[in-house]
Amino acid sequence: MRAHNERLVLTILRRHGPMAKAEIARATGLSAQTVSVMMRRLEEEGFLRRGEPLRGKVGQPSVPMRLAGSGAYFGGLKIGRRSADLVLTDFLGKVMSRARITYDFPRPEATVRFACDTFKQLSGQLDPVKRARIAGLGVAMPFRLWDWATSLGLAPEEMEGWRDYDIATELENGLDLPIFMQNDASAACGAELVFGAEDRASDFLYFYLGYFAGGGVVLNNQLFTGRNGNAGALGSIPVPDGQGGLVQLIDRASLCVLERAMRAADHETASLWEPPAAWDVPPGILSNWVQEAGRGLAHAIVSSVCVLDLSEVMIDGWLPTHVRDDLVTMTNAALDKMDLSGIQRPTVRPGHVGPDARVLGAASLPLSHRFLIE
Repeated sequence: MRAHNERLVLTILRRHGPMAKAEIARATGLSAQTVSVMMRRLEEEGFLRRGEPLRGKVGQPSVPMRLAGSGAYFGGLKIGRRSADLVLTDFLGKVMSRARITYDFPRPEATVRFACDTFKQLSGQLDPVKRARIAGLGVAMPFRLWDWATSLGLAPEEMEGWRDYDIATELENGLDLPIFMQNDASAACGAELVFGAEDRASDFLYFYLGYFAGGGVVLNNQLFTGRNGNAGALGSIPVPDGQGGLVQLIDRASLCVLERAMRAADHETASLWEPPAAWDVPPGILSNWVQEAGRGLAHAIVSSVCVLDLSEVMIDGWLPTHVRDDLVTMTNAALDKMDLSGIQRPTVRPGHVGPDARVLGAASLPLSHRFLIE
């Protein structure tokens, strides 16, 4: 019960920001004495710190309590089709340090070697006390990587090494830390859930556009992944191909589609896999992709809302901010032209985490496991 109550307090403070003890008591339903004892203990253990007293009211000044960034640290590893990112974050989700590699396709042993060697370097920058507060490494990666060889333009055997590779065990042996695994798109959705805006809905649909389009579903402030971990596999939703047929959303709204268009025009594509601020995409090609992706997203949204009756949809991705915003505008415009009889039109808005959503979602896995409640 003590552990549950402490997690409850940490979850509330993460969601709503600094609060006084009396406010926390009201929010949790716990007695003022219980909250006082618990807050004192969490402060002594380094998870909370006091804010400046708020004066001007009758009685003792109110002292807001907030999360302490040095309370714990977390590693996040994103393994993508074209790049891998590694971050070390603090208790607030602030990135303390980071590293990344790009490649033609991911190889198991090389990826683990990058993660172990680099994480040791990043964590070595912390003093011994802080280093002892590292709670684990989260890993966000596509499930069944070997199924995507053809989409990456590879022979199937080049990705076959992932089929029987136990990356969690290899990382745990190399780092001596707890390892937590999740699908990359679900992890991005989890980052929005943990680090996103306070005013978001408690139920929402989430799209993340990376090499492939994917996403996640949040119901009652919980990431819903389903029995096999594939709930929210939004990239697999059938959408019109513009020629009278159907294709999966990944064939309309993924960055691999943009990459193919750039290559067909003999344009270099390496910038797509660098941080989005460095994108170098011809405006005409980018505009066409945004239009087609927006139409595909609109159809996927309608299909999803028919089943789940969600009021809010967020769109994010490995995208420059202005491209993400244009994509939201195009998706809304496409929805306005569709027959929505019988369903409530959802609000479509940009996500709040941005390109780092997958790697921050990975870092949120040990954070959620150790310090939050669903």
